[in-house]
Amino acid sequence: MRHKHGYRKLGRTSSHRAALLKNLTIALVNNNKIETTLPKAKELRVYIEKLITRARVGDFNAHRIVFASLQDKLATNKLVTEIAPKFKDRNGGYTRIIKTRIRRGDAAEMAFIEFVA
Repeated sequence: MRHKHGYRKLGRTSSHRAALLKNLTIALVNNNKIETTLPKAKELRVYIEKLITRARVGDFNAHRIVFASLQDKLATNKLVTEIAPKFKDRNGGYTRIIKTRIRRGDAAEMAFIEFVA
């Protein structure tokens, strides 16, 4: 049973899961909208909203914290300088998940995740 369990394992080891979330976050920052499976999108939302909350400050320490999680200079810079300032007056809810289709190969639920504008 999942009583009060904090996250989805997504069938991966912890290091693989961390790499997956990092790569999905970089893709979302670069493209503003990506399609992935519904459980991945729901887990990504938790991950990226915490980063945006940190990045909203916009100072050097915000850059350091975001870069420590993403390890990508371009994505970090775009997140801190372009995306996060748009949410300055918003308390959470920076992303939107839209269910799209059932994937044909394995019948996985697919969803778009995008930034709320």
